[in-house]
Amino acid sequence: MTSEGTTGAAEELTAVPVRHPGRWVSALIVLVLVAMVIDSFFTNPKYQWHVQWQYFFTHAILHGTLITLQLTVSAMVIGVVGGILLAVMRLSPNPVLSTTSWFYIWLFRGTPVLVQIVIWFNLSYLEPRLAIGIPFGPTFASADTNSLISALTAGILALGLNEAAYMAEIVRAGILSVDEGQSEAAAALGMGRTLVMRRIVLPQAMRVIIPPTGNETISMLKTSSLVAFIAVPELFQQGQNIINRTYITIPILIMVSIWYLAMTSVLTVGQFYIERHFSRGTSRALPTKTMPERIWAALWPRHSRVEDEADPPAGTVSP
Repeated sequence: MTSEGTTGAAEELTAVPVRHPGRWVSALIVLVLVAMVIDSFFTNPKYQWHVQWQYFFTHAILHGTLITLQLTVSAMVIGVVGGILLAVMRLSPNPVLSTTSWFYIWLFRGTPVLVQIVIWFNLSYLEPRLAIGIPFGPTFASADTNSLISALTAGILALGLNEAAYMAEIVRAGILSVDEGQSEAAAALGMGRTLVMRRIVLPQAMRVIIPPTGNETISMLKTSSLVAFIAVPELFQQGQNIINRTYITIPILIMVSIWYLAMTSVLTVGQFYIERHFSRGTSRALPTKTMPERIWAALWPRHSRVEDEADPPAGTVSP
Protein backbone atom coordinates (compact mmCIF):
# COMPACT_ATOMS: atom_id res chain seq x y z
CA MET A 1 0.00 0.00 0.00
CA THR A 2 2.79 2.34 0.93
CA SER A 3 4.79 1.61 -2.20
CA GLU A 4 1.76 2.21 -4.42
CA GLY A 5 1.08 5.56 -2.75
CA THR A 6 4.68 6.60 -3.13
CA THR A 7 4.67 5.62 -6.82
CA GLY A 8 1.46 7.58 -7.42
CA ALA A 9 2.88 10.66 -5.73
CA ALA A 10 6.04 10.41 -7.79
CA GLU A 11 4.03 10.18 -11.00
CA GLU A 12 2.11 13.33 -10.13
CA LEU A 13 5.31 15.39 -9.83
CA THR A 14 6.00 17.63 -12.81
CA ALA A 15 9.38 19.13 -13.60
CA VAL A 16 9.24 22.91 -13.86
CA PRO A 17 12.12 24.37 -15.88
CA VAL A 18 14.15 27.05 -14.13
CA ARG A 19 13.54 30.45 -15.65
CA HIS A 20 16.45 32.76 -16.36
CA PRO A 21 15.03 36.20 -17.11
CA GLY A 22 18.49 37.75 -16.85
CA ARG A 23 19.72 35.70 -19.78
CA TRP A 24 16.85 36.80 -21.99
CA VAL A 25 17.34 40.47 -21.03
CA SER A 26 21.09 40.35 -21.68
CA ALA A 27 20.53 38.51 -24.98
CA LEU A 28 17.98 41.14 -26.04
CA ILE A 29 20.42 43.95 -25.21
CA VAL A 30 23.19 42.26 -27.20
CA LEU A 31 20.88 41.72 -30.19
CA VAL A 32 19.81 45.37 -30.15
CA LEU A 33 23.43 46.54 -30.04
CA VAL A 34 24.39 44.18 -32.87
CA ALA A 35 21.44 45.42 -34.93
CA MET A 36 22.53 49.03 -34.35
CA VAL A 37 26.08 48.26 -35.46
CA ILE A 38 24.90 46.43 -38.59
CA ASP A 39 22.51 49.26 -39.41
CA SER A 40 25.37 51.74 -39.07
CA PHE A 41 27.54 49.66 -41.40
CA PHE A 42 24.95 49.73 -44.17
CA THR A 43 23.45 53.21 -43.73
CA ASN A 44 26.41 55.39 -42.70
CA PRO A 45 27.98 56.73 -45.92
CA LYS A 46 31.20 57.65 -44.09
CA TYR A 47 32.32 54.03 -44.12
CA GLN A 48 32.75 54.37 -47.90
CA TRP A 49 32.59 50.66 -48.61
CA HIS A 50 33.06 51.29 -52.32
CA VAL A 51 36.41 52.95 -51.61
CA GLN A 52 37.47 50.05 -49.40
CA TRP A 53 36.56 47.57 -52.12
CA GLN A 54 38.46 49.67 -54.65
CA TYR A 55 41.73 49.27 -52.71
CA PHE A 56 41.08 45.88 -51.13
CA PHE A 57 42.91 43.77 -53.75
CA THR A 58 45.34 46.33 -55.10
CA HIS A 59 48.95 45.30 -55.67
CA ALA A 60 50.17 47.46 -52.79
CA ILE A 61 47.80 45.86 -50.25
CA LEU A 62 48.53 42.32 -51.46
CA HIS A 63 52.28 42.99 -51.37
CA GLY A 64 51.95 44.44 -47.87
CA THR A 65 50.04 41.35 -46.77
CA LEU A 66 52.81 39.08 -48.06
CA ILE A 67 55.43 41.17 -46.23
CA THR A 68 53.35 40.91 -43.03
CA LEU A 69 53.17 37.12 -43.36
CA GLN A 70 56.90 36.98 -44.08
CA LEU A 71 57.64 39.01 -40.95
CA THR A 72 55.34 36.82 -38.85
CA VAL A 73 56.68 33.48 -40.05
CA SER A 74 60.36 34.51 -39.92
CA ALA A 75 60.07 36.11 -36.48
CA MET A 76 58.19 33.11 -35.05
CA VAL A 77 60.78 30.66 -36.42
CA ILE A 78 63.55 32.67 -34.75
CA GLY A 79 61.45 33.02 -31.61
CA VAL A 80 60.57 29.33 -31.29
CA VAL A 81 64.09 28.05 -31.98
CA GLY A 82 65.65 30.68 -29.74
CA GLY A 83 63.03 30.10 -27.06
CA ILE A 84 63.76 26.37 -26.91
CA LEU A 85 67.50 27.01 -26.63
CA LEU A 86 67.01 29.67 -23.95
CA ALA A 87 64.62 27.45 -21.98
CA VAL A 88 67.07 24.54 -22.02
CA MET A 89 69.87 26.91 -20.98
CA ARG A 90 67.70 28.34 -18.19
CA LEU A 91 67.07 24.84 -16.80
CA SER A 92 70.71 23.80 -17.21
CA PRO A 93 72.71 23.04 -14.04
CA ASN A 94 75.56 25.06 -15.57
CA PRO A 95 75.41 28.48 -13.83
CA VAL A 96 76.98 30.29 -16.80
CA LEU A 97 74.31 29.05 -19.22
CA SER A 98 71.41 29.63 -16.83
CA THR A 99 72.59 33.14 -15.94
CA THR A 100 73.13 34.06 -19.58
CA SER A 101 69.62 32.88 -20.44
CA TRP A 102 68.13 34.78 -17.50
CA PHE A 103 69.94 37.98 -18.53
CA TYR A 104 68.75 37.66 -22.15
CA ILE A 105 65.13 37.18 -21.08
CA TRP A 106 65.37 40.04 -18.60
CA LEU A 107 66.84 42.41 -21.22
CA PHE A 108 64.51 41.69 -24.15
CA ARG A 109 61.33 41.46 -22.09
CA GLY A 110 62.18 44.63 -20.18
CA THR A 111 62.58 46.95 -23.18
CA PRO A 112 59.87 47.97 -25.68
CA VAL A 113 59.91 46.07 -28.93
CA LEU A 114 59.58 49.34 -30.87
CA VAL A 115 62.82 50.56 -29.28
CA GLN A 116 64.51 47.30 -30.26
CA ILE A 117 63.32 47.71 -33.85
CA VAL A 118 64.79 51.21 -34.06
CA ILE A 119 68.09 50.07 -32.49
CA TRP A 120 68.49 47.24 -34.99
CA PHE A 121 67.66 49.61 -37.84
CA ASN A 122 70.38 52.02 -36.65
CA LEU A 123 72.92 49.37 -35.69
CA SER A 124 75.44 50.93 -38.07
CA TYR A 125 75.83 53.80 -35.59
CA LEU A 126 77.38 51.36 -33.09
CA GLU A 127 79.02 48.98 -35.57
CA PRO A 128 79.65 50.53 -39.01
CA ARG A 129 81.02 47.21 -40.27
CA LEU A 130 80.27 43.62 -39.29
CA ALA A 131 83.21 41.21 -39.43
CA ILE A 132 83.90 37.49 -39.09
CA GLY A 133 87.18 36.41 -37.52
CA ILE A 134 88.95 35.42 -34.34
CA PRO A 135 87.72 37.28 -31.22
CA PHE A 136 90.19 40.05 -30.33
CA GLY A 137 92.26 38.93 -33.32
CA PRO A 138 92.39 39.21 -37.11
CA THR A 139 89.21 39.34 -39.21
CA PHE A 140 88.60 37.14 -42.23
CA ALA A 141 85.75 39.04 -43.87
CA SER A 142 83.74 42.18 -43.22
CA ALA A 143 80.87 44.10 -44.79
CA ASP A 144 78.98 47.35 -44.35
CA THR A 145 76.28 47.02 -41.71
CA ASN A 146 73.66 48.93 -43.68
CA SER A 147 74.12 46.64 -46.67
CA LEU A 148 73.71 43.52 -44.51
CA ILE A 149 70.84 44.67 -42.31
CA SER A 150 68.08 46.23 -44.38
CA ALA A 151 64.89 47.61 -42.87
CA LEU A 152 63.10 44.28 -43.40
CA THR A 153 65.99 42.32 -41.85
CA ALA A 154 66.12 44.70 -38.90
CA GLY A 155 62.41 44.18 -38.32
CA ILE A 156 62.71 40.38 -38.50
CA LEU A 157 65.69 40.33 -36.11
CA ALA A 158 64.02 42.66 -33.61
CA LEU A 159 60.70 40.81 -33.61
CA GLY A 160 62.29 37.34 -33.59
CA LEU A 161 64.83 37.98 -30.86
CA ASN A 162 62.22 39.71 -28.72
CA GLU A 163 59.82 36.80 -29.24
CA ALA A 164 62.52 34.33 -28.19
CA ALA A 165 62.49 35.82 -24.70
CA TYR A 166 58.76 35.20 -24.33
CA MET A 167 58.89 31.76 -25.95
CA ALA A 168 61.66 30.77 -23.54
CA GLU A 169 59.30 31.17 -20.59
CA ILE A 170 56.51 29.33 -22.43
CA VAL A 171 58.79 26.40 -23.27
CA ARG A 172 60.22 26.37 -19.76
CA ALA A 173 56.71 26.15 -18.29
CA GLY A 174 55.92 23.28 -20.67
CA ILE A 175 59.08 21.39 -19.72
CA LEU A 176 58.43 21.84 -16.00
CA SER A 177 54.88 20.52 -16.46
CA VAL A 178 56.24 17.07 -17.40
CA ASP A 179 56.62 14.78 -14.39
CA GLU A 180 60.25 14.29 -13.35
CA GLY A 181 59.68 10.55 -13.17
CA GLN A 182 59.58 10.49 -16.98
CA SER A 183 63.13 11.85 -17.19
CA GLU A 184 64.35 9.61 -14.39
CA ALA A 185 62.92 6.51 -16.06
CA ALA A 186 64.50 7.47 -19.39
CA ALA A 187 67.87 8.10 -17.69
CA ALA A 188 67.62 4.70 -16.02
CA LEU A 189 67.31 3.17 -19.49
CA GLY A 190 70.60 4.81 -20.48
CA MET A 191 69.24 7.74 -22.50
CA GLY A 192 71.30 10.91 -22.52
CA ARG A 193 69.99 14.32 -21.45
CA THR A 194 69.62 15.58 -25.02
CA LEU A 195 67.80 12.44 -26.15
CA VAL A 196 65.50 12.56 -23.11
CA MET A 197 64.63 16.17 -23.90
CA ARG A 198 63.97 15.45 -27.58
CA ARG A 199 62.14 12.11 -27.32
CA ILE A 200 60.46 12.20 -23.89
CA VAL A 201 60.04 15.68 -22.42
CA LEU A 202 59.30 17.96 -25.38
CA PRO A 203 56.61 15.73 -26.99
CA GLN A 204 54.70 15.71 -23.69
CA ALA A 205 55.32 19.41 -23.06
CA MET A 206 53.80 20.33 -26.42
CA ARG A 207 50.31 20.06 -24.93
CA VAL A 208 51.19 22.98 -22.66
CA ILE A 209 53.36 24.86 -25.16
CA ILE A 210 51.05 24.92 -28.19
CA PRO A 211 48.16 27.10 -26.87
CA PRO A 212 50.31 30.09 -25.77
CA THR A 213 52.50 29.67 -28.85
CA GLY A 214 49.44 30.02 -31.06
CA ASN A 215 48.48 33.10 -29.10
CA GLU A 216 51.99 34.51 -29.58
CA THR A 217 51.78 33.86 -33.33
CA ILE A 218 48.51 35.78 -33.61
CA SER A 219 49.99 38.55 -31.50
CA MET A 220 53.10 38.62 -33.71
CA LEU A 221 50.95 39.07 -36.81
CA LYS A 222 49.62 42.31 -35.33
CA THR A 223 52.88 43.40 -33.68
CA SER A 224 54.58 43.25 -37.09
CA SER A 225 52.79 46.51 -37.91
CA LEU A 226 55.36 48.29 -35.70
CA VAL A 227 57.99 47.92 -38.42
CA ALA A 228 56.08 50.59 -40.33
CA PHE A 229 58.04 52.95 -38.04
CA ILE A 230 61.18 52.10 -40.06
CA ALA A 231 59.32 52.25 -43.41
CA VAL A 232 59.00 48.51 -44.08
CA PRO A 233 56.21 48.21 -46.70
CA GLU A 234 54.02 45.80 -44.73
CA LEU A 235 50.22 45.90 -44.64
CA PHE A 236 49.78 48.81 -42.24
CA GLN A 237 52.44 50.90 -43.99
CA GLN A 238 50.77 50.31 -47.36
CA GLY A 239 47.49 51.46 -45.82
CA GLN A 240 49.24 54.58 -44.53
CA ASN A 241 50.59 55.29 -48.00
CA ILE A 242 47.05 55.14 -49.42
CA ILE A 243 45.82 57.45 -46.66
CA ASN A 244 48.58 59.95 -47.42
CA ARG A 245 47.49 60.03 -51.07
CA THR A 246 43.71 60.05 -50.64
CA TYR A 247 43.23 61.60 -47.16
CA ILE A 248 40.64 58.88 -46.48
CA THR A 249 41.64 57.67 -43.05
CA ILE A 250 39.01 55.59 -41.27
CA PRO A 251 37.72 53.57 -44.27
CA ILE A 252 41.27 52.57 -45.25
CA LEU A 253 42.09 51.60 -41.66
CA ILE A 254 38.92 49.49 -41.55
CA MET A 255 40.00 47.77 -44.77
CA VAL A 256 43.42 47.03 -43.27
CA SER A 257 41.73 45.71 -40.11
CA ILE A 258 39.60 43.36 -42.21
CA TRP A 259 42.78 41.90 -43.71
CA TYR A 260 44.24 41.41 -40.23
CA LEU A 261 41.00 39.77 -39.07
CA ALA A 262 41.04 37.40 -42.03
CA MET A 263 44.63 36.32 -41.33
CA THR A 264 44.11 35.91 -37.60
CA SER A 265 40.96 33.87 -38.26
CA VAL A 266 42.96 31.43 -40.39
CA LEU A 267 45.62 31.20 -37.68
CA THR A 268 42.95 30.61 -35.03
CA VAL A 269 41.47 27.68 -36.96
CA GLY A 270 44.95 26.24 -37.48
CA GLN A 271 45.70 26.59 -33.78
CA PHE A 272 42.48 24.75 -32.93
CA TYR A 273 43.40 21.69 -34.99
CA ILE A 274 47.01 21.65 -33.75
CA GLU A 275 45.83 21.81 -30.14
CA ARG A 276 43.33 19.02 -30.76
CA HIS A 277 46.10 16.90 -32.30
CA PHE A 278 48.39 17.22 -29.29
CA SER A 279 45.56 16.79 -26.77
CA ARG A 280 44.70 13.29 -28.00
CA GLY A 281 44.65 10.67 -25.28
CA THR A 282 44.14 13.14 -22.44
CA SER A 283 41.15 13.38 -20.13
CA ARG A 284 40.84 17.13 -20.76
CA ALA A 285 40.60 16.97 -24.53
CA LEU A 286 39.43 19.93 -26.58
CA PRO A 287 35.99 20.01 -28.19
CA THR A 288 35.86 18.22 -31.51
CA LYS A 289 34.04 21.11 -33.21
CA THR A 290 35.15 24.58 -34.19
CA MET A 291 32.94 27.57 -33.46
CA PRO A 292 31.26 27.54 -36.94
CA GLU A 293 30.62 23.81 -36.55
CA ARG A 294 29.03 24.37 -33.16
CA ILE A 295 26.81 27.12 -34.58
CA TRP A 296 25.78 24.75 -37.38
CA ALA A 297 25.01 22.07 -34.79
CA ALA A 298 22.83 24.48 -32.83
CA LEU A 299 20.87 25.54 -35.93
CA TRP A 300 20.56 22.11 -37.55
CA PRO A 301 20.90 19.52 -34.76
CA ARG A 302 19.53 16.68 -36.91
CA HIS A 303 22.45 16.87 -39.36
CA SER A 304 25.04 17.43 -36.65
CA ARG A 305 23.80 14.39 -34.71
CA VAL A 306 24.78 12.17 -37.62
CA GLU A 307 28.23 13.79 -37.72
CA ASP A 308 28.69 13.26 -33.98
CA GLU A 309 28.00 9.56 -34.35
CA ALA A 310 30.53 9.30 -37.17
CA ASP A 311 33.19 11.37 -35.36
CA PRO A 312 33.38 10.52 -31.62
CA PRO A 313 35.08 13.00 -29.27
CA ALA A 314 38.84 12.82 -28.78
CA GLY A 315 39.96 10.54 -25.98
CA THR A 316 36.90 8.26 -26.24
CA VAL A 317 36.47 4.84 -27.79
CA SER A 318 33.51 4.34 -30.07
CA PRO A 319 31.47 1.21 -29.36
